[in-house]
Amino acid sequence: MSALVGKEAPDFTAKTVNPDNEIVEFTLSELKGKYVILFFYPLDFTFVCPTEIVAFDKKLDEFKKRDCEVVSVSVDSQFTHLAWKNTPLDQGGIGQIQYPMVSDLSHSISKDYGVFFEGASVAFRGLFLIDKEGIVRHQLVNDLPLGRSVTEALRTLDALRFVDKNGGEVCPADWKEGEDAMKASADGVASYLATQA
Repeated sequence: MSALVGKEAPDFTAKTVNPDNEIVEFTLSELKGKYVILFFYPLDFTFVCPTEIVAFDKKLDEFKKRDCEVVSVSVDSQFTHLAWKNTPLDQGGIGQIQYPMVSDLSHSISKDYGVFFEGASVAFRGLFLIDKEGIVRHQLVNDLPLGRSVTEALRTLDALRFVDKNGGEVCPADWKEGEDAMKASADGVASYLATQA
């Protein structure tokens, strides 16, 4: 797996289940001009995956408020995605998720993003934060049993938005919206660390 950070996000067009349950051809580059959280998960009708998918859906308004679209990808077919959406939560489904669910039956998208796990023919839990120009600015890849933090995805998005808006300033460890950032210089670091002592 190679890092995609700093590189153009690999574009793709694939069968996708839209929020209204329509099956369409979705092209990632159509979202240029917005931030994008693109996340991969192993399989529909499994165990950790629905917890993440529902968690992203519950926070979807927070992402949209930040001009960010959320898109999920797995190696399942668009028909399996649709069946899973149409299965109630209390019966192992995910309900009416309100962001696109991309089908990667050929595994080409997972391979382009470096998250395809040959041993199980599924994707690892990859998450990619793509900026408005289509450049990957953050990536995180978890092993299959390790669920991701939606709160951390939002925090990282906030940090990227801050840096994009405030050229020359950077976000230190554990930075949160509303906290002081620092200048990208030795003096900036020294000043920041002095306030943390």
